[in-house]
Amino acid sequence: MYDLWPGADDAPMVMLLHGGYWRYDRMHLTPFAAYLARQGFTVVLPGFRRSGGAGGYPATFDDIALAVDSLPQGRPFTLAGHCSGGHLALWAAARGLLPEDSPWHTRTLPTAVLALAPLTDLAATARDRLSNDAALQLLGGADEFEDRLPLVDPLTLLREHGTTGVPTVVLHGAVDEEVPLDQFYDYTAVHRDAELLTLPGTGHYTLIEPGSPASLAVIDTLDRLASPPHSRPRPAESAP
Repeated sequence: MYDLWPGADDAPMVMLLHGGYWRYDRMHLTPFAAYLARQGFTVVLPGFRRSGGAGGYPATFDDIALAVDSLPQGRPFTLAGHCSGGHLALWAAARGLLPEDSPWHTRTLPTAVLALAPLTDLAATARDRLSNDAALQLLGGADEFEDRLPLVDPLTLLREHGTTGVPTVVLHGAVDEEVPLDQFYDYTAVHRDAELLTLPGTGHYTLIEPGSPASLAVIDTLDRLASPPHSRPRPAESAP
């Protein structure tokens, strides 16, 4: 299931993955998805099974893989995600690094990834007990955590390879109040092809606030990542 804001035939496509520590539904990101659509993007906002219900390992990852693989073959798209959605976006871009016998392995990857204040390191997320042990809940509890981590943790998948082969930008606020800044720095230190962008004076949620200065930085970055490059006039609207 997904929500779609169709743009022009040549509009850059963005698949947007919502946050909420893998527990909440996509409705809180609907205003931002609609805002991106008003800026000239085709936006896909998928739902997926979530922790605390029918989701968690492996269902959440099954759904993300299916959502990405269901996009039209050959059409460029940027996979973007906020917070835990950023984790899922980075994971989806690393599926080519998975063992070939994994049901999630694929050679069809996003054109680019924009991770907004992402959770990049599930081990650190568990260690810091972020959002009441959300990472442990995602992977089925402490007994399952270590065995499942290598298949679903972006930082772990990168350590041996150093890159996913997908152009990647990590964009975050300098005063993020939800995700420790080390998560952004540690990931981009390992991913040799990733770019780290830091917005001064910006918090975690301002990134997805329609019309905020941070949201304009998101739009500019999506424009830059769009492939092939689009020379298109920016719609006049820049406020919700």
